[in-house]
Amino acid sequence: MVPAQRSGEHRDGERRSVDLYEALEFLELYYTETRPASSLEQRLHQVRDEIAETGTYRHTNAELTFGARVAWRNSARCIGRLYWQSLRVRDRRHVDTSERIADESFRHLRGTTRSGQIRSTLTVFAPDTPDRPGPRIHNEQLLRYAGYRSADGTVLGDPRYVDFTERVSSFGWQPPASPGRFDLLPLMITGADGHTQLFDVPGDAVLEVALSHPEFPWFAELGLRWHAVPAISNMPLVIGGIRYPAAPFNGWYLNTEIGARNLTDTDRYDLLPELAARMGLDTSSVRTMWRDRALVEMVRAVQHSFDTAGVKMADHHTESERFLDHVAREKAAGRTCPAEWSWIVPPMSGGLTTVFHQDYDQPNPHLRPAFLPPQL
Repeated sequence: MVPAQRSGEHRDGERRSVDLYEALEFLELYYTETRPASSLEQRLHQVRDEIAETGTYRHTNAELTFGARVAWRNSARCIGRLYWQSLRVRDRRHVDTSERIADESFRHLRGTTRSGQIRSTLTVFAPDTPDRPGPRIHNEQLLRYAGYRSADGTVLGDPRYVDFTERVSSFGWQPPASPGRFDLLPLMITGADGHTQLFDVPGDAVLEVALSHPEFPWFAELGLRWHAVPAISNMPLVIGGIRYPAAPFNGWYLNTEIGARNLTDTDRYDLLPELAARMGLDTSSVRTMWRDRALVEMVRAVQHSFDTAGVKMADHHTESERFLDHVAREKAAGRTCPAEWSWIVPPMSGGLTTVFHQDYDQPNPHLRPAFLPPQL
């Protein structure tokens, strides 16, 4: 843990009461799709009274779980929504201090990793109230790698996180004595009291996979690795008008997320030129398709490495088929299935996947429950 440095970040102005209409709309959805013991009329009366008295209300554990799952179901950019009903929800609404949020975030990672048998999990911390905002996790994901900018402008590590690395460094974080390409960033958390602290992620909360290739022995010499759990942590969860600003959640990786984006995008690790050189490819022109050939081998290496390590990972062909199963199920249930085509179609071999040849319901920014765009 790094000692506290500053307080008061992300404090908003005046806070308003929960929107009664949004609360009632959610409860009607909850009672339509589930079978609670109490009547809808009784619950609506309770919530109206609670909002009138306090400006907000408290979800039951069952409402919270349902709402979190539906928020996943409504996530237009996610191809893995077939599994929305299996989301494990950890109710930690009583937790609002940075220290305890860090501890529970590490428990989240340990509990979801399960030696590689990744389980989709969401942890919900204290909500915003009319009196004060809830806590906030500033990291984009619970696990991400630092990026160090050199004097000549080059970057060691992940260029996407250069600014965040500099930010946590200004708060007192000390990188390793010998910085590397895969140094885990600390969590930056602001508690409900406005106090911001940094917390190093303990080693026993992280599973990483060393990357190798099924045919190229030299690939392991590149020293590449990636963490097993993609846990998004900066998207507020909104259920029935209540905003939970800290609600980290994870599924499991799709092979192309790591192999065709994180490690190969030109504004990320940009490893295709290095890989092509090792493969002896002609890189004199894009017309030789060296980037395409190197990309396939990078994704093969990622899939091979996770499979060999026994770490759960989806492949873009199978997951495309399963997403269309999800779309069909939603249609049969009388629901729309919003989807952003550019996010659903994999970043490699898109035309070879079934999701490429489909039209989808347009995303509705007002659809609730939902995960909102990331906080700045």
